[in-house]
Amino acid sequence: MGCTAADVAAAVRAAAEVVAEHRDELVELDRAIGDGDHGENLRRGFNAVVSALDTSTPDTPGAVLKLVAKTLISTVGGAAGPLYGTAFLRAATALGDAAELGPAEVTTAIEAALGGVVARGKAAVGDKTMVDALDPAVRAATATSGSVAEVLAAAAAGAQAGAASTVPLVARKGRASYLGERSADHLDPGARSTALLLASFARSAGAGQ
Repeated sequence: MGCTAADVAAAVRAAAEVVAEHRDELVELDRAIGDGDHGENLRRGFNAVVSALDTSTPDTPGAVLKLVAKTLISTVGGAAGPLYGTAFLRAATALGDAAELGPAEVTTAIEAALGGVVARGKAAVGDKTMVDALDPAVRAATATSGSVAEVLAAAAAGAQAGAASTVPLVARKGRASYLGERSADHLDPGARSTALLLASFARSAGAGQ
């Protein structure tokens, strides 16, 4: 049995709780090399997503992700809104009208999300951005055969390792790039939030099995 719209909506609600729990951590990470608003912007955005889900009942997984995308784009400030919004929108488009998601569809969605972030932010691996978490997540998902939960668990592990790899990097994109060498020795907040979201989605998928 695949993941339905209801399953995806539940996973998004759980992710909103994770974002809220890690709001202060993300603020502190962003304060070190950015403008300190990443955690609060994401928390506000995902709270708005939950409110939108409370008043809407999307009937496909793609429709749920499209609702997430539109809400984040309209409510999240800074770079995170356009980047995450584009990621979810590309994922939604890739899924089309599929009623349920299996492992292949989940992998396709993550790949599409990465493509959207790269197209929007013009970042590459090594630039110290969320791409450093998303790219290894895609590679791990692609290399994994098994259930949706197993694919997402692999993606989450890849994202976690990728996020950790940003610590020694010197930022080449975004506000952090203005710091030059001083941006090294800090965990990128966008990569961290990407890893947190994928880990939450993996837990939700595992609980649903």
